[in-house]
Amino acid sequence: MSRVRADNAGDVLLKVADVSLAFGGVKALQQVSFDVYEHEVRAIIGPNGAGKSSLLNVINGVYTAQHGSITFRGKVRGTMDPHEAAAAGIARTFQSLALFKGMSVLDNIMTGRNLRMKTGVLLQALHLGPGKAEELRHRQFVENIIDFLEIQAHRKTAVGRLPYGLQKRVDLGRALAMEPKLLLLDEPMAGMNLEEKEDMCRFVLDVNEEFGTTIVLIEHDMGVVMDISDRVVVLDYGRVIADGSPDNVRNSQNVIDAYLGVAH
Repeated sequence: MSRVRADNAGDVLLKVADVSLAFGGVKALQQVSFDVYEHEVRAIIGPNGAGKSSLLNVINGVYTAQHGSITFRGKVRGTMDPHEAAAAGIARTFQSLALFKGMSVLDNIMTGRNLRMKTGVLLQALHLGPGKAEELRHRQFVENIIDFLEIQAHRKTAVGRLPYGLQKRVDLGRALAMEPKLLLLDEPMAGMNLEEKEDMCRFVLDVNEEFGTTIVLIEHDMGVVMDISDRVVVLDYGRVIADGSPDNVRNSQNVIDAYLGVAH
């Protein structure tokens, strides 16, 4: 049973129009178009090598498409690097965790607040005056995220000592610390056992429903996709082959052929 579409879905937050990306002679994306409404959970699925991560990399500025346009919050974007994308309200997690393994959970999530800090580096380092007051405010924000993700018992633990599923939660927490309007999740359940997947699904839905954060996620587990997504776009060989509700996508012959490997 797929998720009932959120009642609070709003206007188009993100519009990807006719985007193409190539690396030499390899066409990673070919005329990809789709949109994302405010407050929805939008899934991107497809076989390995379909171009899913490349698409997220274009959206958050890691790659620059050779053709097409991206409109975010009503503004057509020009060239944008990941720092500018983050400042505009786009946060991202990656397939491979890029956490600071020797730092604590709290300090890892605090790195997500860097864009929000206004005082100079010197005042922050000395922990004096405005720098101290600002850090305390940001630390309280991070403590609230830690409570939300139910990792209070590990707040001072070095991330490298945590189980993989909890490290994934820390990665999510660092992205949430940026207060994004759009959260891009690249295979957030990869490598997890069933219990860890259930927990992560719950947190993703809670982020969407309680914070109102719009979410775009790549996921290979079709059960997860059907349970938590409002709409699904399917890529195969860099092209969109289906786009619609989870039920419609699941019953699409193009999707069935792509996943069974009989379309080529």
